[in-house]
Parts: sequence; structure tokens; C-alpha cells
Amino acid sequence: MKWPVQLGKFDRRVAARDDDSDRRRFPRPPLWLNLSILLLALLIVAWNQYHKRRVESRFGRVIAARARTPEDVNKIKDQIADMDLTEDALKKELEGRMKFAASLKSSDFYLGVDTAAKKLRFYYGGAVLREGDIVVGEEKTINVPGGKSWTFIPVKGAFPIEGKVVDLNWQAAEWAYAMNNRPIPKNRPTIEGGMGKYVIVLGDGYVIHSPPSEDSPLEGAKPGSFMASEADLKAIWPRIHVGTPVYVF
Repeated sequence: MKWPVQLGKFDRRVAARDDDSDRRRFPRPPLWLNLSILLLALLIVAWNQYHKRRVESRFGRVIAARARTPEDVNKIKDQIADMDLTEDALKKELEGRMKFAASLKSSDFYLGVDTAAKKLRFYYGGAVLREGDIVVGEEKTINVPGGKSWTFIPVKGAFPIEGKVVDLNWQAAEWAYAMNNRPIPKNRPTIEGGMGKYVIVLGDGYVIHSPPSEDSPLEGAKPGSFMASEADLKAIWPRIHVGTPVYVF
């Protein structure tokens, strides 16, 4: 019969010294090293977060614009699908809308004239900075006795601003009298603000203008052009210049 082995005090001290020897063979890393590794890990995580935010800040607009493009194109196709336009008019409509969609990705100021919603919008890239109502001048042919006639066709497409005038001294046009069935003076007057206090010239006689003065024979929007409020044009005036794009759709 075997009895359990009992260790004496001396044997236990020897065993304890052997265990200490084993521990000393694999020393624990010093505290400063552990702290250094932890700090390095935290720095790596912080740098990765900073880099991610920097990339998102720098390229966020581009990424968002690219993601938005297919939707924009599909929307444009849907908008013009039911339009009864000639081939040339359809080409201009599509060109203007595509250029407008491209401008949403830019970092520039520009104007959008939405003839369906009857809105003038002032943009910076994809952001609308100001929006206001407009009156769209009618398509109109004006005839007067003697064979004179004027035809105004609504404009669509992309245009640069060709000029901007405040308090235009406008020699009242013959068609402005004839349009409102008023006799044409032999000496037509020059009227300050006759086409409005603010006039944006788009070329080929098309304009965006504020309401005409009370002395003007023009009562409302110029045919084929656009009339916006004086307050809206005054607000955007310092930010638009010759060459600023205008998209009419």
C-alpha cells in the first residue's frame, strides 16, 4: 500500500526556487514597452480616421456627383420624352439639360431657368443659393400696318451672359407699343429702366429682366424672354458676370 508523498518544508522551498527559475527564463515585458505598443496602436487608429475624413472632405463632392449622374440623365430623358419638338429643338433642349447636369458637379456660380416650374435658380455647384418666380415671355408674332413684323420664339439651351446693365436707358421699341395695341410715337422716348432696373443680356435679343418702369410701353415680360423680381436679381447681381453660364430648360 502506497501512501501520498508529503513534502517537507525544505522540499517545498526547493520546488519554489525551481518555479522562480522557470519564470526568470521568460521575463515579462517592462511596463514602458507595453504602454508604447498601446500608444502606437492608438496613433495608427487615429491616423486612419484622420485620413478617411480628409479623403471624404476632399473628394466627397466628386463621389456624390458621380453617384448622382445616372439619376440625372434618366430624369432628363424622362423630361424630354413627351416633348413635341423638332429635331433641332430637341437637340438644343438635350444639350442645354446635359450641360446643366454637368454644372451640378462644378464649383462655379451659374443660373438655371426652369420654364416648366417658372423658377429662376442661382446655383453654386449643386447647391441652390436663391430661387425666385419668373414670368416666361410668350411666343409671339407682332404685326403692324405697313408690313413690319416681329417674331419672338422661346429660347432653350445653354448661354453665357453677354452683358448686365443697371437702369438701362432703353429706347422704347416699336413692337412694345404694337404688342399692347398702343400707337407708335414718331419719336420714341428713351426710358430709364424701360426694360427693368436690372437686365441680363443672353444674346440674340433674349434677356432676363426685372419689371419695367411705369413709363415703359413694355407691360410685363419681353416676349420669348424672362422677367424676375427686382429683389431676386439684386441679390444675385454681385455674383454674376459676363461669361456666367445660364441654362434654360
